Amino acid sequence: MNLPGRSLGPVMLDVDGLTLNDEDIRRIAHPLTGGVILFTRNFESRAQLALLTRQIRTVREDILIAVDHEGGRIQRFKTDGFTHLPAMREIGGVWERDKQLALRVATAAGYVLASELRAFEIDFSFTPALDLDYGISEVIGNRAFHHDAEVVTQLTKSLCHGLALAGMANCGKHFPGHGSVEADSHHALPIDTREREAIVRDARPYVELDIALTSVMPAHVVYSAVDKQPAGFSKIWLQEILRKELGFVGAIISDDLTMEGARAVGSVVESAHAALTAGCDMVLVCNKPAEADRVLNELDYTPSPASLQRIMRLAARGTAPNWEELEQAAEYQAARELLAKTFN
Repeated sequence: MNLPGRSLGPVMLDVDGLTLNDEDIRRIAHPLTGGVILFTRNFESRAQLALLTRQIRTVREDILIAVDHEGGRIQRFKTDGFTHLPAMREIGGVWERDKQLALRVATAAGYVLASELRAFEIDFSFTPALDLDYGISEVIGNRAFHHDAEVVTQLTKSLCHGLALAGMANCGKHFPGHGSVEADSHHALPIDTREREAIVRDARPYVELDIALTSVMPAHVVYSAVDKQPAGFSKIWLQEILRKELGFVGAIISDDLTMEGARAVGSVVESAHAALTAGCDMVLVCNKPAEADRVLNELDYTPSPASLQRIMRLAARGTAPNWEELEQAAEYQAARELLAKTFN
């Protein structure tokens, strides 16, 4: 059922289980689909994961395959040889005692993360989190490198360098920052009432990392001093601030539209249309197959050629070694050893 030469659509969705079923195949083949995101429920073993990604590519060879795989508590594949990656705050802790070691460790973490995923034809991970750890947001918590924007910037540069060494794109999230609100946007709509200047200060890593970032995920957070819409549905945040003021030229991908933080905009179809017209290049619809079907059946939207190019740049680059070859690679062995020595 390979469909060569088709353009990637603006919707990224998930699949049900360890192998594709007929409904998964139908959704992946839909012209509005451009990506598939994998979760823990899609992983049992390395052999099974390899089969699943090959099935996906048999349906759509050009499809983007992604995963939310940051390290710490946000790591979807943890068994059958996958390296247990540290939470980013642990790398921030290393910075407190040895800055140069922390930079090396961040590069190693990015390289190991990307190398292991690429061995299974996965294009990119939704990492790194650029939120600042103010000790307020439980959903962010130790996913953040640090409370200091400059430290976050430096460690992110090194992590992205490690990803790039393995041919993987990246995704800075959650623009302009989720660290100053207590509510979890999975279950509520957080509202940040600070002034614009304070919020933009939190977004400093996006400014300093512009060249290094290949994609950005905006937050399902309302920054009421700037716009009544959550950032991911706001032309002010996405077009006026992120694109024009900050000069970002990469892809913008919405957070999951089935989260409670996206409900303020309306139905899932209304949310998808609002996110795309506000400036997103791709929207995520996860964990609710019926909602994904609604978007695929009802969304009336055609990406611009520029938007399509931005999405296509998220594809992995170069030829990746398979798992057996990776295990023998000196660079990979050295990176794993550094992580083990630092955190074990």
